[in-house]
Amino acid sequence: MQDKNLRIGILGGTFDPVHYGHLIIAETIREKFNLDKVLFVPSGHPPHKAGLNVTEARHRFNMVRAAILSNPCFEISDIEMKKAGYGYTVDTMTQLREKYRSGTDLYFILGADVVRDLLKWKDCEKLFSLCEFIIALRPGYMIDKLREEIECLKQGHGARINITDTPVIGISSTEIREKAANGGSIKYLVPEAVEQYIWENNLYNAP
Repeated sequence: MQDKNLRIGILGGTFDPVHYGHLIIAETIREKFNLDKVLFVPSGHPPHKAGLNVTEARHRFNMVRAAILSNPCFEISDIEMKKAGYGYTVDTMTQLREKYRSGTDLYFILGADVVRDLLKWKDCEKLFSLCEFIIALRPGYMIDKLREEIECLKQGHGARINITDTPVIGISSTEIREKAANGGSIKYLVPEAVEQYIWENNLYNAP
């Protein structure tokens, strides 16, 4: 009797900083899709953030590592941080596919607002062959339009895409950075270890 394939969710992002919203969505999807683990992949030099002030990669990596420490089903990878130039998703997924090879199903986790831009991503059709996608749908999103976009990607480009509802979480990394910069409280927006790391390392111009 053959063992079932290992099922791994991939959650990429700048995580500047990682917050409870990221963690709740990751755990919700892990449970719904019966994933064996979720791999957090902090970006090194994200192309869509070119020209913007992004916190040093090592700090973002350390914050994610601290945030997920208590969950044995969460892991972190520095695969994108090791790249000298911009980190493209297709390159990352190619490396992960080579690492895990056969016997592993990879699921790339995305927000619904990104679907319309997938065809603009580097080597998108190769990316579609490397993994399935899990789209985190938030209440109130235009589901009919999303389904049309997904059907186009499935029929025209062979993409494998799943949709799932996720909790409403009114937290953003931008809000956290602004509050920290103004000396405001970020308690209960980020895990305690992340809050402590931000203050100790004077991130976001925190006083």
